[in-house]
Amino acid sequence: MISTARRWILLPAIASLACAGAPEATPTTETVADTALLSAEAVAIAQFGLAAVEMTPWRDAWHVPAHIALDPAATQPMGSIVEGRVLAVRVFPGDRVQAGQILAEIHSHEVMDAREQLIAARAATTSADSAATVAAAAAGRAERLLAARAISPAEAERARAARVAATSARESAHAALERAKALVEHLIGPATPDGVDAHAALIRAPFDGVITGRTAQPGQVVLVGQPLLTIAREGRLGVLLHLPEEAVASVANGVEVRLTVPAYPDRLFTARVQRIAPVVDSLSRSIQVWAAIEGAGQSLLRAEMTSDAQLLGGRGDRTLAIPAAALQIMDGDTVVVLASRVGDGLLLEARPVRAGRRTSAQVEILSGVGIGDTVLSTGAALGKAEILRRRSTEGGDHH
Repeated sequence: MISTARRWILLPAIASLACAGAPEATPTTETVADTALLSAEAVAIAQFGLAAVEMTPWRDAWHVPAHIALDPAATQPMGSIVEGRVLAVRVFPGDRVQAGQILAEIHSHEVMDAREQLIAARAATTSADSAATVAAAAAGRAERLLAARAISPAEAERARAARVAATSARESAHAALERAKALVEHLIGPATPDGVDAHAALIRAPFDGVITGRTAQPGQVVLVGQPLLTIAREGRLGVLLHLPEEAVASVANGVEVRLTVPAYPDRLFTARVQRIAPVVDSLSRSIQVWAAIEGAGQSLLRAEMTSDAQLLGGRGDRTLAIPAAALQIMDGDTVVVLASRVGDGLLLEARPVRAGRRTSAQVEILSGVGIGDTVLSTGAALGKAEILRRRSTEGGDHH
């Protein structure tokens, strides 16, 4: 294969080979306007590629730039749970962490307040338990005395009411204790490890994953909800595409996406569509699609890598199609360059066609050529240029 620039340099050479001293195939077909007859040697230099026009199952394919992205559903930003000063951030992007692991420490008066509330709640619960026990015993004794007619019914009723009030107070105290415990656990976790400041709120990993971002630094004063870190579940990598709205009919969950990245230029990765935006962007007229990467890509690729992606639609009805590279524009008309053998050479002919659906790989042909025709697929632009050159010299010496 030769480069495009070199092919243009070769055009005069091809012409001279076809017209002058090089061996030339004996023409058996009279050339007409928009044709060019090339010798075997000229064809060899140009290295044309030929493709047959044939019926093939149509498959939409959309070729777009994209980038690798973490699954938004598997990524969680970690914000501050208190107002205070950052004492330490124990992790960096790329660190793998386990659920419950301490990620950061924040000094805050809220932690000491919560501890004091827990101590008070425990004391109140002990007092309420004792009062409820005494009230229950008194109510039992009152019931026995009432049965012996040693007290009045009113006194017995007051004892019952006191037991109900003490029981309610005990339940309320236990509820307050559970809230105090939950607040302390929210701020520091199940327990405070040795060596950690008693006033520190502890930010812990909510699940096993990898740290993908860090915005907090020791000494920084933070507010509740202020971002500190970002954590993502591993094995949830995908590719984010923005497809033109014309591709809506081709995209569906489970559709295959093929992609390459600069880091591995000779390797093809695959993904499957999992999410499709329900709306078309009003400015770009595109639709956002996220596809989960399969296989080895999960370990080789990294989020925010650039990618060259191709989304493949389902196979449809058979239709007449040619390679996309075979389609050319000449004088405002859509044409293909037909190629037919003349001895060892090629007779090229520009043939106007009417094209239908297009992808980055193939073009549907509605009219102009038929099954059995052969077109230039590689070097079609070079063939068109030679035909135009022959046309411009039509009044001169023809071959």
